[in-house]
Amino acid sequence: MDIRVNDELTLKKPHPCGCDRFLVLRVGMDFKIRCQSCSHEMMLPRKKVEKSIKSVSRDGEKVGVRSGE
Repeated sequence: MDIRVNDELTLKKPHPCGCDRFLVLRVGMDFKIRCQSCSHEMMLPRKKVEKSIKSVSRDGEKVGVRSGE
């Protein structure tokens, strides 16, 4: 999956604050993402993030959308 810095991810499971949208800050073996609601930053393994992506937005338009798996 093609994920770049500054992409906005919508994940299947929301953050404890209730928001399910995250901004990508770093890409590599781990992703560094920031919650769009509370600005909490976290590092997660690439495999875990890629499994939980619902959709990807780049510059305001949807780039990748996962079908209901």
